[in-house]
Formats: sequence, C-alpha cells, structure tokens
Amino acid sequence: MNKQNKIYLAVGIIAILIIVIGLFSINKNDNSLNDNTLRVGYIIYPPLLEKDANTGQFQGISYDIVEAVAEKIGVETKWTEEVGWGTSLEGLKTNRYDILGTQMWPNEERERVVSFSIAPMDSVIYGYVKKGDTRFNDDLSVLNSDEYKITSLDGEMAMFIAQEDYPNAQVVALPQLSSYSEVFLNIIQGKADITFAEPSTAEGFLTSNPNTLDRVNGEPVRSFGNSFAFNKEDVELREKWDKAVQELIDEGEIQRILEKHGVENYYKVN
Repeated sequence: MNKQNKIYLAVGIIAILIIVIGLFSINKNDNSLNDNTLRVGYIIYPPLLEKDANTGQFQGISYDIVEAVAEKIGVETKWTEEVGWGTSLEGLKTNRYDILGTQMWPNEERERVVSFSIAPMDSVIYGYVKKGDTRFNDDLSVLNSDEYKITSLDGEMAMFIAQEDYPNAQVVALPQLSSYSEVFLNIIQGKADITFAEPSTAEGFLTSNPNTLDRVNGEPVRSFGNSFAFNKEDVELREKWDKAVQELIDEGEIQRILEKHGVENYYKVN
C-alpha cells in the first residue's frame, strides 16, 4: 500500500470513528429531559396513584409529589406508560421513561436493577385476612407451610415477603396490571388465606366492601420508605429530585399532600 492510500485509509477510519462516537453520544443522551420533559411510567396503586376511567385524569399521593417536584426542577411531566410491578424497572433500564412515578419500596433485588430517591414518607405493611379469621394472630410463622396460600400481584412486595419469610407457603399470584382489589377478593372468596398490604390500601377496599377483611394482630411485617425509582445512570436527575423532595418535606408540602388525601395517619413524613 502506497503512502497516499495509507493516508486515505487513515482519514476514512477517523471519519468512521467520529460518526460512531457521534451516534453513541446521541443515543446516550436521547433523553426527553433534553426537551424539558420528564417521561413518567406509572403503576395504578391507590392511594398512591389512580386514574379516572372517563377523563384519564391522574390523582393520588405519588401524582401530587411528582407534579410538585417537576415544578421545582423546572420540567414538564408526560405520563407515558402504565406498567406492572414486575416489568416497571425494565422500562427504566431500557429508557422507555425517566422515572417510575408510583412510589416503590426498595429492596435488595430491586436495587440491583435501579436506583432510588430519598423517601418522602415511610409506610408499614400488615397481614390481612378474611373477616373473623384468627389463625395467624400474633404468630405469622405458622404461614411457612404449604397448607396456606399467600396472594399478591406478580412482582409486588407481598410476593417478596412470601418468598423471603414464608418460602414453604403457596403463592397465588395475579397478573401485574390487576387491581389490588382482586388480591383482597381472593381472600374473601377463599382462594387464598392472607396477603400483605399497607393500611391505606386495605382501608380503601373496605370503604366499598365493609366488614370483609381483618388486619392480623401484632407488629407490621415490614416498614419501608416510599421512594421513586430511576435508571442507575441518571445520577444528575436523581440528585436534583432528591434535593427538591427534601425541600417539599421541609416546607411541609408532603404532609399537606397526605392530609389532602386523608391518609396522614397511615404514613410518616421523613
């Protein structure tokens, strides 16, 4: 190869490298925040998030917090995609949205996949059974037997609790996009013995279905911070989010949001 051809080859290789690096940069930064828009994936989970079937309007604790934080950091929200508990984190990994707008309880398995914000508030989880069922009062350890069935949405925290604490129990899992009311109905209809849920979720169900459930006596089975999930690489976004959330906590806005939805007794502001 003569000298001139070598020069042409070198120039060609450099040009290709420039194009590849440019494309990589575009893909890496292909984030809707460049347009000042925050893409929000979401899970319907009252009272954190609800959606009016007729108007499409969102409401709930998580919705109000997301909108308040977005205003503080100067971005518009676009609630783009409803997802299930088990697939929600994959959507963050693949950049389908920038944040999961329904708060989620961090655990070791989830933290391997995504990163979590600071928690605006904490909540607890109790066992819930059919009205009048006292088999598990003060001694949930008996659940660790294939004699009993624990019901949950696929990928939701009750399933993790069943797997971690009661691995010998049977699990009755419902599809991810099912309503949590269906979990409670499994208990009422005798398809399962128990589930694990927040008091606010159970009370919401009992409002429409009074005298159908009892909370198992004793201490809560879990206490969690209610955090927002992000792609692990979106460090700058998460840090901005954390700063804004802390400001909302300090200003008393998180407490006002809880009071607005009538759930201030079910959550503890951090």
